[in-house]
Amino acid sequence: MRPVNLIPSEDRPGNRRPMRGGPLAYIVLGALVAALVGLSVLVVTGNQISDREVEVVQLEEQTSKAEAKARELASYTQFHAVREERTATIASLADSRFDWERVMRELALVLPGDVWLTNLTGTASPAVTPDGASSIALRASVSGPALELVGCASSQGAVAGFVQTLKEVDGVTRVGVQASSLPTGSSGEGGTATTSDCQTRDFIAQFQIVVAFDAAPVAPDTGAASAEVAPAPEATETASTEEGEG
Repeated sequence: MRPVNLIPSEDRPGNRRPMRGGPLAYIVLGALVAALVGLSVLVVTGNQISDREVEVVQLEEQTSKAEAKARELASYTQFHAVREERTATIASLADSRFDWERVMRELALVLPGDVWLTNLTGTASPAVTPDGASSIALRASVSGPALELVGCASSQGAVAGFVQTLKEVDGVTRVGVQASSLPTGSSGEGGTATTSDCQTRDFIAQFQIVVAFDAAPVAPDTGAASAEVAPAPEATETASTEEGEG
């Protein structure tokens, strides 16, 4: 007789129980897990957005406070800028000061006895033109301080010697002669002449000389040109004659 197992298959030990609910249970479980994950992501994202919004509000408050403080300190900043600008201007002016008193003293010491001046002008730049000053075209070639000398000498040789003497003055970089001439129609015989106030004899030479101090600093408000200029010519005789007696 063949034995028959009357125990239901789902209750039999050691055997795999068949799926009671089918695949629908797994689908429902997967949907629940997906919903839980989505909800978690949504909550985390919402929290992050809230944190960022709080950060933005805090930064805006800090920015507002910083701008308000900056506005309060703006007057101090402007005062500091004005102070620095004025300090720089004063320092520049102090550095650009020229010792005219020393130059005049040295010029008086080296001025020869056979040379006399009828006009002397000292300017810090060619842009400066004092009233009653001499106007020598050669002055435009010197961007810094310079002396313009107009006068007479006992001869053309005395003018040349005076030019060499001027080069010995402290700070002089070059000496240029605009003109050095004898009276028109002079005969060299010691007669009288009336070409200019100082040319009382026909052997007396009248000169126009520019003495340059190129190494001296230039004041920032002089308006002087900063371009390099050619050296001024040395003393040249535009007319010559033998020195007369008398």
